[in-house]
Amino acid sequence: MSKDNSMATIRPGRRQGGFTILEMSVVLVVIALIIGAVSVGRDVYRSAVAERISSDFVQGWIIAYDRYTAQVGAVPGDDPANPTGRINGAAGSALCDDDLRDEMLSRGIALPQGRAEGMENRYVYQDGNGGPQELRVCLLNVNDWSEPAAGTTYAARPRNVMRFEGLTAELAGQIDLRLDGRIDARFGRFREDSRYDDTSAVGSPPAANPWSEAEPDPATYNREENIPTMVGYLKMNR
Repeated sequence: MSKDNSMATIRPGRRQGGFTILEMSVVLVVIALIIGAVSVGRDVYRSAVAERISSDFVQGWIIAYDRYTAQVGAVPGDDPANPTGRINGAAGSALCDDDLRDEMLSRGIALPQGRAEGMENRYVYQDGNGGPQELRVCLLNVNDWSEPAAGTTYAARPRNVMRFEGLTAELAGQIDLRLDGRIDARFGRFREDSRYDDTSAVGSPPAANPWSEAEPDPATYNREENIPTMVGYLKMNR
């Protein structure tokens, strides 16, 4: 009988193509480690960005404000000869942009670097999606800053504040942690604009109160777009 050469001969012990379960498991573990490393690296980067904004920009403006009040003897925009103790001499009158810059520089106060010369009250950063965002600082006086009163109640008090516009919830929480030692949008010096005036009574201890995650419209929002932002208020010492 002649040999059939059309049939491939399988030699004993010869391995055929494909991956074993063990090899596939190793590959999946390696992929998981890579993804985990990328995620950790991204978190470290976001934390570093928040630290730089907090130390260079936020603290820079706090220092500029404190130097102004110490040097002038009044808060920015107020009349040193007849001070009211309120920024711009009235509640709700914001001091922003060129007016803020001119007031500070006229008293010889050095400003943080900010976005650029002439835009020291603005700071550009990237949100969690990699999209550009811009912080903006203004000063104003509010009549209704919530502070503890008798028992578990709270009362509204007039206070000078620094307003930060253009905060993502992530950045707001990071700044809050650095300023107040914990993330809480209602209490402490740094608060969310919708909660700084909340005078409702609370239990003991207060319920967890993180910064709000802005809710985008799922019909139009995608991960490539900028993350929605909010406003934070920082109470000044004077």
